[in-house]
Amino acid sequence: MVTITSLAKDERSARVALAATLEPDNAVTGRLIAAVGAVETVRLAAGTGAFPKKIDTVEAGLWRNKVAPRMEARTVTQALSETGRLGLRILIPSDDEWPTALNDLGDRAPTALWLRGAVSLLTAPLNDRVTITGARAATSYGEHVVGELASEMTHAERIIVAGGAYGIDAAAHRAALASGGQTLAVMVGGLDRLCPSGNRELLERVGDLGLLASEMPPGSAPTKWRFLARNRVLGALSGATVVVEAGYRSGSLNVAARAAQLGRPVGAVPGPVTSVSSAGTHRLLREGVASLVTDAADVTALLDPPAGGGGQAFARESGITPSARRDGRAL
Repeated sequence: MVTITSLAKDERSARVALAATLEPDNAVTGRLIAAVGAVETVRLAAGTGAFPKKIDTVEAGLWRNKVAPRMEARTVTQALSETGRLGLRILIPSDDEWPTALNDLGDRAPTALWLRGAVSLLTAPLNDRVTITGARAATSYGEHVVGELASEMTHAERIIVAGGAYGIDAAAHRAALASGGQTLAVMVGGLDRLCPSGNRELLERVGDLGLLASEMPPGSAPTKWRFLARNRVLGALSGATVVVEAGYRSGSLNVAARAAQLGRPVGAVPGPVTSVSSAGTHRLLREGVASLVTDAADVTALLDPPAGGGGQAFARESGITPSARRDGRAL
């Protein structure tokens, strides 16, 4: 009889088993992998073995009670079968192509990634990738701005990272592809269940010309929790995150928060003060989470901060002397 522990015979197969059965963004899973390795973590999740002393046994016990029913060998074998049928690739952190930027997530780093397309996009320097996100119900203003930003950034050989959603995300992918640039879409579910379905044709093109990535195995459905978990990957993969348009409680603000938690710079595009679609970007600017973005040069400054700072450069160009800046005469 095939068991999940028999399938998890080494670090790679064990990580695949964990990623195929457990929910992402679980710090306990990450701490156990770091402490005892993926093979032993599979045994612990399946209900055998004792937890190491440096792990909180109460927390770990609750974790095991929750995950043990999910540790089915059939789930893993089906995921592997579909991975092969679809021609997907699986990466784990020890692989050369693994994006080391994700390691900044610590215990919450993905256990594995399923990929389709140009894996080389993950090996580019961190500051060569920029995440662009925003409202699903984007306005014509937002779509125009994101089209200009994404097009100019691809001309500068930056990689556009987005989540493939309706609105701002889709406009960013389209602009990158139309400019002959490179784009990467991070999916919520399995790469055989591209979400949203209305963007399937676009996402198929991203997979053909760029890269599709997911920490979920084939067959996995998008869920609310997985959307939130995916946001940390969007925030971690890039040197900067730009929110083009967002409502006051938009999910894209969560991407910005995740990026800011990692120390990644965040930018926000202002909109009309009367537009509810820009209330979220104005909130990011007002609360000091984001820097003002009006064009591609502002995004470039987030990715590659100018020496001496933008304020000093503005002062030089404006002829403002240090003494004048202190007493405000030049203004």
